[in-house]
Amino acid sequence: MEIKSTIIQEYFKDLTALQISQFDQLYELYSFWNAQINVISRKDIDELYERHILHSLGIAKFCTFKPGEKILDVGTGGGFPGIPLAILFPETSFHLVDSIGKKIKVVTEVAAALELKNVRASHLRAEQVDDKYDFIVSRAVTKLIDFYPWIRGKFNKNSKNAIANGILYLKGGDLTEEIAESRLKAELYPLSAYFKEDFFETKYVVYIPQ
Repeated sequence: MEIKSTIIQEYFKDLTALQISQFDQLYELYSFWNAQINVISRKDIDELYERHILHSLGIAKFCTFKPGEKILDVGTGGGFPGIPLAILFPETSFHLVDSIGKKIKVVTEVAAALELKNVRASHLRAEQVDDKYDFIVSRAVTKLIDFYPWIRGKFNKNSKNAIANGILYLKGGDLTEEIAESRLKAELYPLSAYFKEDFFETKYVVYIPQ
């Protein structure tokens, strides 16, 4: 069965031939690596483009990263949301970190196969990262009250973007209690505003400006 990135092209009309080729390669790459190192649930691999790649690109519907900006992806797992975003924004630098070394091996291999020159992958906990970034992205690695202390103080002070530097967090469900508990000034942007698939009905980009 050949699975292509048609759903990505439907929502992102201005992709170059190289970007389309890179997105197309993701299914084969993740099928290969997932068979060796489980980074995506087995039942989800056929839903890779909708549930992992398009979901990751929900951040890009809310925020267009600029050339030269630096993005940190915390708890990237197999490379989400960092790898899809790095394909979409080739002039933006992405640093993907995870505390599990074998997951970083998958990220490194996928980035190398796609010749993504704007991706750096590190086997690190977020607290060990010693650098400053314009945005920090993540996909529901933990509750916001626990996540925020990991990345506090890792932001560049000056914003280059239309929106202030901050956290762009992909999360689903009713987030009212979690946001209240975190005491962070969070703004919710429903992915159902951008994507018509049922999967996105309860999914959000949570933006926390710094």
